[in-house]
Amino acid sequence: MSNRRSAIKIMVAGTAAGVMGSFTLADAKPAPKLKGNIKQSAALWCFKNVTIDQLCATAKRLGLAGIDLIGPKDWPTLKQYGLTCTMCNGAENTMIDGWNTKTNHPELIKRYSDMIELMGKEGYKNLICFSGNRRGIDNETGMNNCIEGLKQILPLARKHNVVIMMELINSKLRYTDYQCDHSAWAVELCKRIDSENFKILYDIFHAQVAEGDIVRTIQANHQYFGHYHTGGLPDRHTMDDTQELNYPAIMKAILATGYKGYVGQEFVPLEDDKMAELEKAVRYCDV
Repeated sequence: MSNRRSAIKIMVAGTAAGVMGSFTLADAKPAPKLKGNIKQSAALWCFKNVTIDQLCATAKRLGLAGIDLIGPKDWPTLKQYGLTCTMCNGAENTMIDGWNTKTNHPELIKRYSDMIELMGKEGYKNLICFSGNRRGIDNETGMNNCIEGLKQILPLARKHNVVIMMELINSKLRYTDYQCDHSAWAVELCKRIDSENFKILYDIFHAQVAEGDIVRTIQANHQYFGHYHTGGLPDRHTMDDTQELNYPAIMKAILATGYKGYVGQEFVPLEDDKMAELEKAVRYCDV
């Protein structure tokens, strides 16, 4: 999986002359209205050679709520299309240099404090964070370090109604040393922090790779999950009935918990018409 931050820089630097040519909202055929029980968004980094404007135009046409994993410089573009930033990023250092290491805390506290202030002005709520790699740090020490660091920014997050979300990422594939790699560790972290301004970004793709048992985990721990990401198995491509997981069933399980937040489409399309694949995934999850 491409590094998100690098991928975003590359895509934003590109022009609209990619796979979609001079695509505009006016060029697109009207899309049938979604049921809308699940508020969906899409992550820009997944769609190679698709610009932020192209993704926003498609999101608006399909009836999505917003775009995932977008930093401040692209927030004005989202506003132009009447979309929200459903998961903000840019405060993190890297995925592997996170809150589980005390020497990272001074920089992270500064970066997150600045971002929380910006989000407060814009009215955005969700902000991603990462545990970081273990590098020999045991689970208990890593958890305590995360708690110590995160508690220093949570009062500011509470002031601005921002929720810090730590992403669960499997440690079987690329990020083989990542600490927050199982729901039990993530949920225990939430319990110890004990704040409505800290929750888990439950990435369904990563969770399935790491441990499986998706629906039961959601049912048992939904109060600690503040955001969901999708992705087909086994290779994070489009979700459909050829894939390992039954996403309509998972979406119904999420709805049954009373969840009112967002589900971010975070899969990597294989076909040339990436926006058609996004529409397919959105309708597959529209239960």
